[in-house]
Amino acid sequence: MSLFELQLSIAVILDLLFGDPQYLPHPVRVIGFFCNRSEKIFRNLTASDTMAGILSFASVLCITIAGTTLILVCFNLYSPLIAQITATLLLYTTVAARDLVVHSRHVYFALEDLGNLDAARDAVAQIVGRDTKELDKQGIIRACIETVAENMVDGVTAPLFFAVLFSLFAMFFEVKPIFPAAIGAMGYKAVNTMDSMFGYKSEKYIHFGKVAAKFDDFVNFIPARISALMIIPAAFVLGLNWKNAFMIFTRDRLAHASPNAAHSEAAFAGALDVELGGVSVYLGKEIQKPALGDNNRPVKESDILIANRLMLLSSFFFLILLLAGRLIVIQIV
Repeated sequence: MSLFELQLSIAVILDLLFGDPQYLPHPVRVIGFFCNRSEKIFRNLTASDTMAGILSFASVLCITIAGTTLILVCFNLYSPLIAQITATLLLYTTVAARDLVVHSRHVYFALEDLGNLDAARDAVAQIVGRDTKELDKQGIIRACIETVAENMVDGVTAPLFFAVLFSLFAMFFEVKPIFPAAIGAMGYKAVNTMDSMFGYKSEKYIHFGKVAAKFDDFVNFIPARISALMIIPAAFVLGLNWKNAFMIFTRDRLAHASPNAAHSEAAFAGALDVELGGVSVYLGKEIQKPALGDNNRPVKESDILIANRLMLLSSFFFLILLLAGRLIVIQIV
């Protein structure tokens, strides 16, 4: 195992052990602060929502990448060891597998142990963007599974993808691979955070958030598809319906309005033998999402736990594939 592989593994293990460090100024919250500030500044500077959105997006992305680079350069001048530790910790904050598991388990326990729909609605509201006040039990479970499937990409595999991809730049700049890896992962989190904050199709953000939403679609294009493919062998190992996962993935992966969201959700639906999608309410408006999978059986509480296991194992396979690909590229170059 190379030093970079060890550092990457440590970052992932830290997330699995501790989740997001609530007691520290989390980088995503810092990015969110700059999102809010840039929106106010550029909306005041130009009457064009589209131009204000472009300027906000560019400024936040540049600040994130430049700020991360500056921190690592300064620490490296003082101590290369501390700089590498800092880069590993920054990389750790970009992965959110544990938090996804913890929040979805809160939904499970509210349903299974308490039988409290109000508590379950409150719990699932912490991890979904849709309105949850009117969700029935089936709707709560589906929303939770869909979020686990979709956020597998946003919160786990895509940050790792850009960490490994950017680590390859170390060959050309004679730096430790963990430095560009941390910069790449933080850059991705900036894009993803801006999509979360600006990418709504509401009157306020339909034009302002367009560039953030489109760029988020672009950066997630490859990770979403590789992630979905990794769900199939993970389903096989877990004894789920891996053949159906492949079939539903190939059939329904392009059904969603988003170019990326349906890939992992379709594979999850197939592996679990359930139907996801349907009517959801966003900002008081009913949105008819396409059905993913077949309604072979109703979803049940235990599907949330199975979805978590499927997400974790698929992410592990994703990481192994990335590191194998990285080794091949290094040997070729």
